[in-house]
Amino acid sequence: MSNTQSNSASGTSTVWQIVGRLVAAAIVLAITAFFTPGFSINNIWSLAIAAIVLTIMDYLIVKFTGLHASPFGKGFVGFALAAIILYATQFFVAGYSISWMAAIIGALIYGVVDYFIPGNQQM
Repeated sequence: MSNTQSNSASGTSTVWQIVGRLVAAAIVLAITAFFTPGFSINNIWSLAIAAIVLTIMDYLIVKFTGLHASPFGKGFVGFALAAIILYATQFFVAGYSISWMAAIIGALIYGVVDYFIPGNQQM
């Protein structure tokens, strides 16, 4: 296989990995919102945009600090980051609302659901 073909195949698989991560993030977020009192997402578009925002915010935090926003990834720091990211997302997405207490409960539920969804979702 030539170098050009391997690069395009690698680029295609990277795109599918990102799409897969976004779909998995949306599923985990929807389950979290369903089970968390005080956390609501109004429609599918808000869910999709929130999944994108959460993925980007998590990526940027990992890129600049090296900390993973996952309750099971880095203990209390990951749990706190997950709660902060869940809460901060409401400022970027219309139709997404969450209280501080719901963000804390949601971070725990998000971590548990994320643990059981197959696949490595870290970027």
